[in-house]
Amino acid sequence: MRVATYNVEWFDSLFDDAGRVLVEDSWSARHNITKAMQVEALGIVFTALDADVVMVIEAPDTSRSRKTVPALEAFAAAFELRARKALMGFSNDTQQEIALMYDPDVVAARHDPRGPAPLAGAPPGDGAPRFDGTFRIDLDIDATEDKVVFSKPPLEVAVTHLASGQQMRMIGAHLKSKAPHGATSRDEIMRLSIANRRKQLAQAIWLRRRVDEHLAAGDALMVLGDLNDGPGLDEYEHLFGRSSVEIILGTGDTALFDPHAAQALERRLGGQPTSARFFISTEHRYLQALLDYVMVSPDLRAKAKRWRIWHPFDDPVCWNTPDLCDALLNASDHFPVTLDLELT
Repeated sequence: MRVATYNVEWFDSLFDDAGRVLVEDSWSARHNITKAMQVEALGIVFTALDADVVMVIEAPDTSRSRKTVPALEAFAAAFELRARKALMGFSNDTQQEIALMYDPDVVAARHDPRGPAPLAGAPPGDGAPRFDGTFRIDLDIDATEDKVVFSKPPLEVAVTHLASGQQMRMIGAHLKSKAPHGATSRDEIMRLSIANRRKQLAQAIWLRRRVDEHLAAGDALMVLGDLNDGPGLDEYEHLFGRSSVEIILGTGDTALFDPHAAQALERRLGGQPTSARFFISTEHRYLQALLDYVMVSPDLRAKAKRWRIWHPFDDPVCWNTPDLCDALLNASDHFPVTLDLELT
């Protein structure tokens, strides 16, 4: 069984309100890339992945006039993908949903959120609230309770592999620390940046509590998506001690595992795996970072055969396949990450 996570930059701009794929010469939301170029590139990448399950980060929008699931299923039909069915969880206001595409001949999947439903004025509990609710935590040890919400509620999916009967839980996440919008001075930028990063770490704690609940129940679990954080990535990391990646991974017998995260944590200097590439216009250079992960519980780690970042330059197959290499660069500023599981 192949599982993938893929952040598709502004996937939403490639569809009209009826969910039809826009194969046009007009510009996409990606710099110097037309919609036709990005659509074709994504078709090549998704076809090459040939995944049974794809967690799509920044999936097309769901709103009054647009729907995520029909758009993704239209895209799958256009390129005859096996992962032709789609589902999503709680929608958000960012035009960047979290959704799952899957092959219904291989797996059964359903949105299955856990935790108490949000209730106005409900007191905090020991468990993790549902991801469309509010998490109460003291963020700065000032004896004052802070209320944290997800701008992009994680997607919780119950998955059954049909051939083996293996059941597992998948949590698709897109954590993001907001830029310090509105700040006009260095001190304001620093204050807002620290406050936003603190909220992101609180979201990681919330997510880790859900992980702990699943592991305590004996569930096979996978956390995958774009965590927008990692060791050495943030200049304020030393203020907090741990990145959100480290919080979600956990420690000891209940630690989740991702080999790329482990490598980055062990090797603070020198070459590290990367899954995203951004152009920094003020510095006239590209920044590469490890942002995308497929973390698994100990029982699934025993069945994991291969993790792979489909990096156009670092992966030799991608580099030696010119059409795929170019497609990966045109499709998104992130590259897919896959995990192959042997399920019997």
